[in-house]
Order: sequence, then structure tokens, then C-alpha cells
Amino acid sequence: MVSATLTKLSDLDGQAPFSGCQESFKQPEAAGKHLGRKQRLSAHDVLFYEGDKAERLYEVVRGVMMLYKLLPDGRRQVVYILREGDMLGFSNRDFFDCTAEALTEVELQVFESREISTSPMMQHYVNRCLLSQMEILHEHTVLLGRKSALERVSTFLMSLVPNRGGHGCSGPNEEGRPDTKTVALSMTRQEIADYLGLTIETVSRVISQLKRRGLIKVEKQDSIHITNICGICQLTGMH
Repeated sequence: MVSATLTKLSDLDGQAPFSGCQESFKQPEAAGKHLGRKQRLSAHDVLFYEGDKAERLYEVVRGVMMLYKLLPDGRRQVVYILREGDMLGFSNRDFFDCTAEALTEVELQVFESREISTSPMMQHYVNRCLLSQMEILHEHTVLLGRKSALERVSTFLMSLVPNRGGHGCSGPNEEGRPDTKTVALSMTRQEIADYLGLTIETVSRVISQLKRRGLIKVEKQDSIHITNICGICQLTGMH
């Protein structure tokens, strides 16, 4: 599973983020770039912990973050990966129900609750982010509940390939050209395992299996070269 990227609120210049917006969303005073403040995190900095008071929303402007929950015995489940354009900090209660940690260097736009409550454009954008995240969480539920280890790792790799995989995939952009892609992981094997509901040993075993099949090459710890994107896609359980 990988997060959906939406038009960044911090880049808006008096324009509505989606088609069909009301005219008032286009007013300069409602532009997202006038809202919020910047915050930067280093890799593995924690933005907030589960149980902290929920007072703000955050937009990822640059970098990658994860949301996770810890069980009493120390086991961790990574529940969401956030990338550029994603928002986090949503809570139905007065406190956060997950811990948010930076996986890379991260730049955030921070929005106070009052900014959201007084901006129709912000509310529209937040609603769209919530709907997008609901869809992604539905897909992740299927992954955790029904997919094999091979299908889970393959799905994860395909989530890192822009505009490929899933229903309606048109295949390679240019016929006759190598169907390859080098993807940055931004996550350790343990973090990937915690996201996919597997052990680190199982993740390593599946990666070795994909290497033996000639579908990937692992040249660095932080990247994987996919030598046959369609071949990986066929293993996701979505075909």
C-alpha cells in the first residue's frame, strides 16, 4: 500500500485544489500558502506519540513518515505511510491514536484547529484527504487479511512505482522499452515487515525469491531495482 498524493495545500495560490469547487475557494485570502507554519524533522524524529493531545493537523510537504501503534508487549504495526501531499493528525478524540515518526528528513506545514474551522477551502481539502486515506486503508485491510507474503511484498513494491499497478493499469508507457524502475525504499526491512504484518525473516526470504526469479535487483540497502514491473504486478493478487 502506498499513500495517495493530492495537490499540496501549501502550493495553492488562490485556486481550488479540485474541480467543481465553489467560487469562494478561489479568493486570494483563502489560499493555502497563507495558512500554517513550517516545521522540519530529521529522520526518525517523532512528531507526536500515541496519547498526545491532538490540537493540529500536518501536511507532508517533503519526505516520508509513518504512523504506527504499539502493543503492550512491544510489537509494532505500521498502519500508514505518508508521502508528499498527505495529511496527518486526524483524531475523533482529544488525543492521537497513533505515533507519527519521520522515516526521512521531513518538511511539514502545520495547521492549527482554528485555521481549519475558519477556512472552507481547508475543510474541503481535509475531507478529500480523509476519503483518500479511507480507500487506502481498505486496500491495506485486504492485504493484511487475505494476501500471501509474496503478494504483500509485491504490492508494497508496486506502490512505489508511480502510475502503475492495480485496476486499469495500462502497462509500460512506451512499447519496446525496458519495463524497469529503481525505487527508493525509505524504510528498513523491519519497518517494511511491521507495515506488511510479516516478520523481517519473511520479508528477506520473499525479496530473495524475487531476486532468484530475476524480477528485482538489490544493489543498495535503501533501494531496489525492479527489472520487470509487469512481472511484479502479476504477483500482487490483483490480476
